[in-house]
Amino acid sequence: MKEEKIALITGASRGIGRATALEFAKRGYYVIIHYKSNEQSAKSVKQEIINQCHQDCMVYQADLEKEMEVKRMISYLYQRLGHIDVLVNNAAIALDTLFEDKTTENFRKTLEVNLVAPFLLAKEMGQRMYQQQSGKIINVSSTNGIDTFYPMSTDYDASKAGLISLTHNLAKQFAPYVNVNAVAPGWVKTDMNRELDPEFTFEELKKIFLGRFAEPEEIAKVIAFLASDDASYIDGEIIRVDGGY
Repeated sequence: MKEEKIALITGASRGIGRATALEFAKRGYYVIIHYKSNEQSAKSVKQEIINQCHQDCMVYQADLEKEMEVKRMISYLYQRLGHIDVLVNNAAIALDTLFEDKTTENFRKTLEVNLVAPFLLAKEMGQRMYQQQSGKIINVSSTNGIDTFYPMSTDYDASKAGLISLTHNLAKQFAPYVNVNAVAPGWVKTDMNRELDPEFTFEELKKIFLGRFAEPEEIAKVIAFLASDDASYIDGEIIRVDGGY
């Protein structure tokens, strides 16, 4: 009997994380839905998986800014499940303000969630995946980390650029047994982007070849592809999913 594949998706209570959890469950994975504070939404995602995919999954709470909570989560999951095949580093925050209003406190907080936490998770899990000689790590970066810059998002942009660099280094560190890649979405219809200024949104839409923001499910399908056997020879890559921005 083939062993069930297991995927941990951080920040899976909404947006891209929620869509990714559902996509993985549809593909037969046992999914671990990580969340920080929105327990109700996380449990709602679990119920969606049960209803749509007719299979169980797990909900786990942890504050990724706290190293001990990250280590405790990984330790618990491996003791409980024995192995994890896929890590999706999706959890992120954006604390956009006018550049002159940026604070070092918020800059550090953004880096802690968007960059340091993925490093900790990948370090803890990548070593275990290397020992089991198989595994996939997919980091959710952004075109903000490549070539779409916004001074109001300086801290977010820096964190996503750092995540791209981390992806390349992790791919080298855990070769040849662990594939490490990243997706770099452009604009996506998520809560993070729901309250954008209409005039700003209109101007951004004009820059996108496809003329619209992505649905979270469209990003999730690319993440799931990178986790699949079809992507077995893709490593250390950053895949843009931006509608031709």
